[in-house]
Amino acid sequence: MSELVLDISGLEFQWSDQSPSMRVDQLSVQSGERVFLKGASGSGKSTLLSLIGGVTTASTGRLAVLGQDLQSMSAKQRDRFRADHLGLIFQQFNLIPYLTAVENVLLTGRFSKQRKITRAEALTLLKELGIANDLAEKQVTQLSIGQQQRVAAARALAGKPKLIIADEPTSALDEETRDGYLDLLFNQCHTNGATLIFVSHDRTLAPLFDREVNIADVVHWSDQKEGEQ
Repeated sequence: MSELVLDISGLEFQWSDQSPSMRVDQLSVQSGERVFLKGASGSGKSTLLSLIGGVTTASTGRLAVLGQDLQSMSAKQRDRFRADHLGLIFQQFNLIPYLTAVENVLLTGRFSKQRKITRAEALTLLKELGIANDLAEKQVTQLSIGQQQRVAAARALAGKPKLIIADEPTSALDEETRDGYLDLLFNQCHTNGATLIFVSHDRTLAPLFDREVNIADVVHWSDQKEGEQ
C-alpha cells in the first residue's frame, strides 16, 4: 500500500468567532499521486491550502503531511517543515523582481539546509522547464508571463521536495502555453518522485490528473459565508 502524503480527518478551523467554521471530515493523498482539486471562488481552496502548508492551524482534528502531525508543531517548526519538504507554486508567482531567474531558484537553498541546490543544478532545472541559460540570467521582470511561471515551478521543485502544492498556477496562461507548462511540471514531478496537489477552477484540466476531487465534497461550512477566507 502506498504511503500517505496527506492525511486529514475531523479537521475544524475558524478564522474568528464571527466567521463560519470550516470542517474537513476526510481527505487523503497517496505518494506519487497527481490530484486535481477543483472548486469555485469562495469554496475554501485557499483556506485548505493554508492548513496543508502549515501557515494556519485548525482547532481540532488530524492533519498529517508526510507522516508528520502539523497540529502538534509550533509555528517555527511548521515554517521549517514547509521550507524543507514542500514546494509551493503561487497563482501570482511571488518571484523576487530584482533577482534573476536563477537567483530566484537558488533562494530555496537559503531557507532550507535539506534543499540546497548549486547554481549549476538550478540552471539545469530551469533548462528542463524551458528556460535557457541566457534567460536564466535575466531579471524575472524581463521574462514573459509563461516564462515567469516556469521559474516559479523551478523554485518549487528545487531540492526535490516530496509534495508540490500548486494554487491556480495556469490562470494567467494561454491554452498552448498552459499545456506545455503542465507537461513540463508533470515530468519533473515524476522524475523527482513528488506528489502534486493542483488547485484550479478549470475543469478541462481534470482528465490530465490521476484523480479529481471536488472541494465541495470535502470542505463543509457551518453557515453561509461572504467570500473565501
